[in-house]
Amino acid sequence: MSDRGLTHLDPLGRARMVDVTPKEVTHRRAIARARVYMQTETSSLVARGAISKGDVLAVARVAGIQAAKRAPDLIPLCHPLLVGSVFINFRIEDRFIEVEAQVETVDRTGVEMEALTAASVAALTIYDMCKSSDRSMVIGDVTLWEKTGGRSGLYRRDPLEPLGADALPGDFDGSLVATLDPDLDADLDADLAGDEPEELEA
Repeated sequence: MSDRGLTHLDPLGRARMVDVTPKEVTHRRAIARARVYMQTETSSLVARGAISKGDVLAVARVAGIQAAKRAPDLIPLCHPLLVGSVFINFRIEDRFIEVEAQVETVDRTGVEMEALTAASVAALTIYDMCKSSDRSMVIGDVTLWEKTGGRSGLYRRDPLEPLGADALPGDFDGSLVATLDPDLDADLDADLAGDEPEELEA
């Protein structure tokens, strides 16, 4: 974990855009992945090109490429930069489709956010294309898998490192608050139970 702290905050705790002008222009690459979990029948329809809206993966690929170029418009403190290339690939399994986005540039800052945005929007597009067949789909595991270039150099995620809820401490039951502090939910329930409305006098 980096010891540089939160670089998007100034000494007074206000949001700021990090000054990248002193940095060297270098070749940078980032790879991000996301998954769309779905019913087996839905992934089969996608693989066969039988979704009524059309070619799911072709549309999702274009959406991911567009999204990589629009990341600074969506994320306030993300630097506009020259996106040199975007590759979007897919892996179809029985219960999910995995999106992989690879973005490259030659610039003063990295393209992690562009890759993560591309993977996310491609996954959202898969959901949109398939929702008439399967509204129970779940988008998850949006993760940076690799980055190169810049002062921090190479980062590559350990493929054995858990994703999603498995990466959180303790047992995840759908409540992030309960996961971080199991006593908080119990205290809140007790407070609510004891907060009965006062009866109005006649």
